[in-house]
Amino acid sequence: MNSALAPARDATTPLGQLRDIVLLSKPRLSTLVMVTCAGGMWLAPGSIAPVRALLAVLATAAVVGAANALNCYLERDLDARMRRTRDRPLPAGRLDPMVALGLGVLVPTFAIPVLALAAGPLTALLALVALGTYVLVYTPLKRRTPLALFVGTIPGAIPPAMGWATVTGRLDAGAWALFMVLAAWQLPHYLAVSLYLQDDYGRAGLPVFARVHGEAVTRRAILGTTAFLAIASLLPVAAGVAGRAYAAAAALLGAGLLWHALLGLRGRARWARGFFLSTLAHLTALFAALALLR
Repeated sequence: MNSALAPARDATTPLGQLRDIVLLSKPRLSTLVMVTCAGGMWLAPGSIAPVRALLAVLATAAVVGAANALNCYLERDLDARMRRTRDRPLPAGRLDPMVALGLGVLVPTFAIPVLALAAGPLTALLALVALGTYVLVYTPLKRRTPLALFVGTIPGAIPPAMGWATVTGRLDAGAWALFMVLAAWQLPHYLAVSLYLQDDYGRAGLPVFARVHGEAVTRRAILGTTAFLAIASLLPVAAGVAGRAYAAAAALLGAGLLWHALLGLRGRARWARGFFLSTLAHLTALFAALALLR
């Protein structure tokens, strides 16, 4: 790594090093995965022993954390060039890159067998697919094309299907409906990110959607994918996972987010960050409605 991009810091304390190891897992993203995986279990028909459920969620978090550590290892040169990521443990020089590589390889060798035993072989297979897609396909592809956005929705949408499969042992209409909701949600969410952080992505030379296609096209794409999300959020009703109360809540939430996307067609530059935050609130409210109103 070019030391001119991110000067190394002095060695940290053991507690600081432990904190940096945790940061390799991208805790906020890992927490979101745990919540959506647990949500899939909650919504699936049938029951599961609490110990099995806990082991499944923790093992899922371990696999996701390992995938994120590998992502940190593979993208440490890019992270060093961007303002929002240059203080991460690897580009800042606080951890040896081999720590991230070692954790990324070793943790799944234990976590995936635990998933197979506690959650079933199908759940373990889905975890392996998510890991491979994220690390081996999405991560290298994002250096080359903005189409990586669509590939990235796959590992991000698998966790609720994993939770569903843990309870039922299969992937039926309910699992696919939850998968589609998460996949659709990621599109406007990350398009907004590419818009309000396009200058930072430009420092790393990443061909994100907004840099390749321009601001006007990106705003229209956000509107289109938000409309797709509004439709996809009703799929749990069609699959029998949720009823009329959820349908009404999803329709209202979708209409609200769609209105915010419409404002973006002529909104100010700061609109994209506000819309990004709105997508987070939308997903939280949508899953709360699924859990409480089904």
